[in-house]
Amino acid sequence: MTSNRALVSGLFLLFAIRLLAMIWVPLTDPTEARYAEIARIMVDTGNWITPQFDYGIPFWAKPPLHTWLAAIGIEAFGSSPFAARIGILFSTILTLVIVWRWTRSVSDPRSSIVATLVTASTGVFFFSAAFVQTDMVLTLGVVASMAGFYNGLKGSRSWGWLFFLGLAIGLLAKGPIAVVLTMTPIALWMIWRRDWQILTRLPWIGGTILCLALVLPWYAAAEIATPGYLRYFLIGEHIERFLVPGWKGDLYGSGREHAKGTIWLFWIIATLPWSPLLPVLLWRYRKTPIFDDEGLHLYLLLFALTPLVFFTAAANILIAYVLPGIPAAAILAVILWTRMRIPGGFWLKLGLAEITVFTVGLISISIFDGTRTLLPTEDRLVAVYQDRGRLAILRGRSFSSEFYSKGEVTKIKSMDDLSKWLTAGDGVLVRKADRDALDTRFGSTLSFLSEDKNYALYISNGAPGVQ
Repeated sequence: MTSNRALVSGLFLLFAIRLLAMIWVPLTDPTEARYAEIARIMVDTGNWITPQFDYGIPFWAKPPLHTWLAAIGIEAFGSSPFAARIGILFSTILTLVIVWRWTRSVSDPRSSIVATLVTASTGVFFFSAAFVQTDMVLTLGVVASMAGFYNGLKGSRSWGWLFFLGLAIGLLAKGPIAVVLTMTPIALWMIWRRDWQILTRLPWIGGTILCLALVLPWYAAAEIATPGYLRYFLIGEHIERFLVPGWKGDLYGSGREHAKGTIWLFWIIATLPWSPLLPVLLWRYRKTPIFDDEGLHLYLLLFALTPLVFFTAAANILIAYVLPGIPAAAILAVILWTRMRIPGGFWLKLGLAEITVFTVGLISISIFDGTRTLLPTEDRLVAVYQDRGRLAILRGRSFSSEFYSKGEVTKIKSMDDLSKWLTAGDGVLVRKADRDALDTRFGSTLSFLSEDKNYALYISNGAPGVQ
């Protein structure tokens, strides 16, 4: 068996690798660079009420908690990938602390460490641990609520307050979906349990007041600042996005349409190397049930399955949507694993090895791939052009170029507009598909400098014909 010291060392190894990736792996387009740029604009404008998709354009797709976390890091440490990511990493650490404390309260100290390590080394959890987006902050809220509710029913007032605090975090991280992912498994579990009297152990009045006091002020201020926000967010983002195939109402991109039920395939991929483990344990549990008088196993199973069941009928989904249920799956797997006395050293070592190899490879690409041919980011092109002149991007938007240039990228819609804008020494980012058209239009008046995965960088040499 793996010793406690080895388990803790494994956690520190994961933490160290993730820190290095935060520093060396650049922000990539479109998702992470977009949210980091929104946070940078928040700091730049001083507008902490309304996140902005671009200067003057409100970002209604998500509440601001993850943006606040990224913006606080940028405010404190400057505009860098590490600064934008540090707040998300903090929310990940809090999530793992709750996993550890909750597992310790319902099992044994060793299982609590193993559950924390399994959670941390699950593929999508590890890579979301410092990824600038909403899902890890949502996961913190959901895990806090679910742990707080279960332990609050056992008589712990502090855990009971955590239930309501978690709801507030979820509502400020991603909105009503946090309530759905929390209250659905709780309602099903309570119906199964049929012991409604125990609900009186939770601080309903004080907890509700706390939750509303934390949540309502921002929602009201957001609607006042930009009327129409609540309709778009509550109806468009929470109903139409998931039920309307190829949803056309997205103001900030296009819906990602998948076949219904794809969320289950996403779960298998996202939970590697552990995805085979829980189904096997549940199958063995069916044949040799373990005594569970407090319904913990069912509670965790419902918690783990709710995101999958909820998004089964959804058309527009992302792999990160499985994230909120992963800690519950890890805790349940470890508890069953321990009580069935199944040797597990190999699985733990495999999990650590997988994450280590993949992340070291990603870091190596970031350091040694000088042209960034594999990563969708324009950080290197911005660095190549730094201190030369004005920089533009033609027929598109690269959030990474905006972040790394601190917003100093002009968006040009057409070749004609580019011709009017260019002066000697100016640079332009052009999608590779547009290079032939650019060469035909400008010829020798533009000189090629560098390229990456998506864009080529040209500089104006001031030849006649360029204004």
